[in-house]
Amino acid sequence: MTRDWLRRAAKTIRRNNHRNALAGTVAGLGAGIAIGVMEFFSAVAHYPLVIIPFATSIVLVIGSPEAEPAQPRALVGGHIVATLVGLAVLKLTGPHAWAAAMAVGLAVLAMYVTGTFHPPAGINPLLVVSHALPWTFLLAPVLVGALLLASFTFVWHRYAAGRDWPRHWL
Repeated sequence: MTRDWLRRAAKTIRRNNHRNALAGTVAGLGAGIAIGVMEFFSAVAHYPLVIIPFATSIVLVIGSPEAEPAQPRALVGGHIVATLVGLAVLKLTGPHAWAAAMAVGLAVLAMYVTGTFHPPAGINPLLVVSHALPWTFLLAPVLVGALLLASFTFVWHRYAAGRDWPRHWL
């Protein structure tokens, strides 16, 4: 069983060219650095890392920078829109499990309607409602974090990966 898995893995690696391996290495390094910086700011701000919703966003913007949800409008706007929906639902209903589920659904709808669809932001309303987070969560870590992530992604792709990002800003 182990040999079959190893043989298949080796065959897959041989099929991929060195450029793909290098791109994966650069993307992995960028994601690791971004998570490390996020962890540092999490400790400084006294927010547990689990409450900061950017780990999957980092994977998306570093690993698939050409995807529409990885563009700045979706990255920043999606986090803001989804968080606003969560805060509104929390204010109207309180911190109930059904309200958290409803907030996620409404956030998906709001992101579609506003053209800011960013799948990783779907966790924001869940966090807001289930943890009864304050309105300040919208500013820090969400707005500040999304802007920092967009800035990091711009610098990373331009100078470390040697490619243009974003395809468009808005």
